[in-house]
Amino acid sequence: MKRRKLEDFARIDRERFARAGKPEAIFAESKEPEEVVEIIREYLKGVEKVLVTRASEEHIKAIRREFSDLEIRVNRKGRTVVVRREGEKEKEEKTGKVAILTAGTSDIPVAEEAAETAEFLGMDVIKFYDVGVAGIHRLVEPIERIKREKVNAVIVIAGMEGALPSVVAGLIDKPVIAVPTSVGYGVNLGGLTALFAMLQSCSSGVAVVNIDNGFGAAVFAYLIARTAKQ
Repeated sequence: MKRRKLEDFARIDRERFARAGKPEAIFAESKEPEEVVEIIREYLKGVEKVLVTRASEEHIKAIRREFSDLEIRVNRKGRTVVVRREGEKEKEEKTGKVAILTAGTSDIPVAEEAAETAEFLGMDVIKFYDVGVAGIHRLVEPIERIKREKVNAVIVIAGMEGALPSVVAGLIDKPVIAVPTSVGYGVNLGGLTALFAMLQSCSSGVAVVNIDNGFGAAVFAYLIARTAKQ
């Protein structure tokens, strides 16, 4: 692979965690594979692990080829890659716990991005997929478990009419982070219908991130848990 000078296309933010309490992730979409590789290489000079989001198959192949001596975790469904220096271990103490729910199976890719991000940030993750309002009885077990466990926040992911976050927020006493997805028919408008519905939630305690933004939802959940521990 041809090496490019990093300063020609990227500026590394080394102080983001110290400044804002969260590390920088590498958003691979629209980046050339060699650009992603060079950014990873530079980050690993100062950190033990790096998270790449929205990775294509070409990005994954390049990362595997260039960092074959490191631990690489790929989630193709969530389009994420974690690259870890050999010998580094996960911290034993967890930051907190987040529950992730999806309305349908088509929302799972966004949920997997959220789950991988949360785990990267040191959170325990519990998942409940395909529990949307079309079969609302499916929510009984997830809600009961969320109430039993010490969950800091709940990420609720839905397309179509985006109703699930409002329902969940009306049943639990935890912050709900709503994620609209670009899943749906006709006037779904690429997720705008779900986005507007979530912003208009009748239930209080709902915060909304942008369409398909599983990464942003997980970071928000992490900051809630991190703040609660301080």
